[in-house]
Amino acid sequence: MIEILDVMKSFGDHRPGEKDTVAVNGVTLNIREKQVFGLIGTNGAGKSTLLRMIAGILKQDSGNILIDHEPVYDNPEAKKQVFFISDDPYYFANADAQDMADYYRSILEGFDVERFTKLMADFGLDPQKRIAVYSKGMKKQLAIILGVCSGTKYLLCDETFDGLDPVMRQSVKSLFAGEMQERGLTPVIASHNLRELEDICDHVGLLHKGGVLLSEDIDAMKLGIQKVQCVFANESDSARVPQGISVLTSEQRGRLHTYTVRGTREQVQDYFAGFEMTFMEILPLTLEEVFISETEVVGYDVRKFILG
Repeated sequence: MIEILDVMKSFGDHRPGEKDTVAVNGVTLNIREKQVFGLIGTNGAGKSTLLRMIAGILKQDSGNILIDHEPVYDNPEAKKQVFFISDDPYYFANADAQDMADYYRSILEGFDVERFTKLMADFGLDPQKRIAVYSKGMKKQLAIILGVCSGTKYLLCDETFDGLDPVMRQSVKSLFAGEMQERGLTPVIASHNLRELEDICDHVGLLHKGGVLLSEDIDAMKLGIQKVQCVFANESDSARVPQGISVLTSEQRGRLHTYTVRGTREQVQDYFAGFEMTFMEILPLTLEEVFISETEVVGYDVRKFILG
């Protein structure tokens, strides 16, 4: 498990009269093993800084970050459990892909050379070609392959899917799923795009202005919120809906009412059965709709800063 406990991190050049920029502000999160953790937030929300602290690259100003109960910063043994893929992967000057594989094999005991060779072929990448002539997408693919082959328990991915075409994105997601099943890999994927992670994440944490706005298991979130569309036989009955159930959002178009309400499917179905309806159905929610509902309750409109 990765434990992030009340972590703070600021940056600044300490010029007279200028305040430091708070990048991460009191973040507390638990990232369980063998699940995909999605870290969502706009540029500047603190995602990259948090990932770099989890990887032990940066030291937090205060708080604790533990990898399997061990502090990660300045702890080589804990760092062996983590591989970090930045949004702009770094490679040695004039190196080819095989050079990078040889380097990681020299520092990571679990690096799988045979797996590297196979994945390079599967992705259509030439290991002998200089990385400098790779496209942006190819560089991202190489970083992912190196991360998967590293043999580490945790794979930290910063904007992993940027620069990948839709087919390659699905290939990477399938690769992660296979690694999770075969060896218990735990991917932590940071993105500014909520839609990108909907079909792969088990748990999502939403960062905003350096703090945690929301952190929930996706299945639990979806089970506890329902979307109802209905037409009342008596329009005046619509005014009674909020009296007996927690309504997160409501919208009306003509006679059609759409409610997002809190409760299990059975609870919601039983409640609305008490109204005389011309039409009523309970629809599945997207992760985007769940986040919109949850964040509006606490005074934020997630659409303004996360659904790009």
